[in-house]
Amino acid sequence: MAQPPSDPPGSTAPTRAQGAQWVAAGILLSRVAGLVRERAFAHYFGSSDAGDAFRAALKIPNFLQNLFGEGALSASFIPAYSRLLAEGDEVSARRLASSVATILTLVVSVLALSGVLATPLLIDLIAPGFSGEKRVATIELVQIFFPGTGLLVLSAWCLGILNSHRRFFLSYAAPVAWNAAIIAAMLWFGREHRDYVLAERVAWGLVAGSGLQFAVQLPSALALVRRLRPELGLDLAVTGTVVRNFLPVVGARGVVQISAYVDNALASLLPTGAVSALAYAQTLYLLPISLFGMSVTAAQLPAMSSVTGTEAEVATVLRGQMERGLQRVSFFIVPSVVGLLALGDVVVAALFQTGAFDADVSRFVWWVLGGYALGLLAATQGRLYASAFYALSDTRTPLRYAVLRVALSVTLGGLAALWLPGALGVEPRWGTVGLTLASGCATWLEFVLLRRALSRRIGALASTWREALPLWTAAIAAGVVAFGCASLLGQSWHPVLRGAGVVACFGVVYAAGTLAAGVPEARLALAGVKRRLGRG
Repeated sequence: MAQPPSDPPGSTAPTRAQGAQWVAAGILLSRVAGLVRERAFAHYFGSSDAGDAFRAALKIPNFLQNLFGEGALSASFIPAYSRLLAEGDEVSARRLASSVATILTLVVSVLALSGVLATPLLIDLIAPGFSGEKRVATIELVQIFFPGTGLLVLSAWCLGILNSHRRFFLSYAAPVAWNAAIIAAMLWFGREHRDYVLAERVAWGLVAGSGLQFAVQLPSALALVRRLRPELGLDLAVTGTVVRNFLPVVGARGVVQISAYVDNALASLLPTGAVSALAYAQTLYLLPISLFGMSVTAAQLPAMSSVTGTEAEVATVLRGQMERGLQRVSFFIVPSVVGLLALGDVVVAALFQTGAFDADVSRFVWWVLGGYALGLLAATQGRLYASAFYALSDTRTPLRYAVLRVALSVTLGGLAALWLPGALGVEPRWGTVGLTLASGCATWLEFVLLRRALSRRIGALASTWREALPLWTAAIAAGVVAFGCASLLGQSWHPVLRGAGVVACFGVVYAAGTLAAGVPEARLALAGVKRRLGRG
């Protein structure tokens, strides 16, 4: 008989739904802080050369963070560490935590130092279209960013420890400190400086924020591990397992990051503002993925990794967990897709339209965002499918499909960005929209392949089209009503007030529609709201 996961030492043992809520709450705080940061960035930099340089520079150190940080470390470390905790082997769990921290520190230190020295060569890879002062500034910014990146990677180790012990909130709320430091730097130095000088000052604020993000998590992580000491732990079999699983995940993250860099490189060949528009669109695209996809996935991964029993029994439990997780994800992502497609200009204007970021830029970013939105559901559910493979200690299957996704995205993106605008007779900047459309198409390919492979592994999941139909019906109805509301309000209202009114209208109609249709997630959400109001 498959055994449910036992409570790890030091955990408060929340249910997976409660865990997802804590993750979502932490992510919500950090994303709200991120949106404030982006609004401040839009105010001071708009779509300027300095803004493009800052965005492009941040891509290179982020490559290290995404390779060795949260996603890759979670996929390899959390399953092994959670399994040891579930088996009651605290000594091995402590040694594994120590060895992973030691290895990660050594690897990141070497790569960060190498990155600082190799920055001029790396710039030619991610922004070949930059030249003159813009290129020089980008190089200087990258060299400033690298030390902070190492601290962010180490903070991902803290996240792995906290999540395995079911302490979800702190690790996902910690980026608030990172965002706060960047915002403070813009507000403080923005009074006297502009353009490249301001970008350099803000870069140092980013490094300070990286240290703060690590510092707020470290005490709690150390308290849970107990007696952390530097060691490689090569005599521990599970350390080898984590390293072997880590490499394919790093490969999968790496090819996806390469795709992002190719997009950035292609955007750098387009007119000024393309790189910034891509970054603004990515901010909004990643918001629902982080809030709803990551929250469910982060709560599910330790639980899925801790299930014990025969292969058939484990498969049965995983199918049930996957079906419930997909339903929770769809309840939030379906309206996100419709909302971004129908009301993207209103949302972009509410968040970013200020100072150098005008209405024309808002409309252009909406179009760029539309391409991403078409692949949003596949990207979010795909994360859950990949996590199921990681829980099964299979990190190679997601890698294979990530490579296929990137190959398609790069091929279609190159054609859409550089060739299609000329063929259609439109301005070159519209090639940025082609990049995101290509990304959306490639994401659906990866999702289909992951779904089919997991079905062969654990059995076919129950069909979800009946559950999805009322979600799409309610979301489309909400989109139509909210679009009409936006038209009635017109452009005379302040973008923030207009956006708040339109989004509230959309949310009310969607909630009413799903409740009327008897959607279980809608009833659970309403019950949660009632409980909180009752406590208040």
